[in-house]
Amino acid sequence: MGNPGSQYDKTRHNAGFWFVDELARRYSGKFAVEKRFSGEVCKLQVGSATVWLIKPMTFMNRSGLAVKQLASFYQIPVEQILVAHDELDIAPGDVRLKLAGGHGGHNGLRDCHAHLSAEYWRLRLGVGHPGDRNKVVDYVLSRPSLDDEIVISRAIDKAADQIELILSGEMQKAMNALHTK
Repeated sequence: MGNPGSQYDKTRHNAGFWFVDELARRYSGKFAVEKRFSGEVCKLQVGSATVWLIKPMTFMNRSGLAVKQLASFYQIPVEQILVAHDELDIAPGDVRLKLAGGHGGHNGLRDCHAHLSAEYWRLRLGVGHPGDRNKVVDYVLSRPSLDDEIVISRAIDKAADQIELILSGEMQKAMNALHTK
């Protein structure tokens, strides 16, 4: 998940877009605008798996619509969806893989819940917290420090390294690799 537009490209809120961009780069994919899916879409072949990546162009708070449109069209079961997103409650550079659960106040996840249910996988990319909930909006819509950007990028690489395990359903192995420092 993320926000469309160059003004948001390098913001913490676009960590999910950074992740799918890395997958597209690794597997030679190219994103193209697909209006019927309200986003930019990329089809990849990862081993024997066909993978659809989507960057919703609906803005973060309406991300669920785009995910639902793509999933419905390609008949992708909700439990086979992985939503990559920024996570305030995790330190920059940490990444967690999780099935289901609450939205924790994240409006993009709240919209995914509304359109899909809560039973999808999440790749939670830590961006840290500003320490004051009144500063959250400005924080996620700003660029991380250089040090934080470096560790977030490393976490994205670490997550991308596990994509074949994730696609093969070896979630526990992927979690062990991701959750271990």
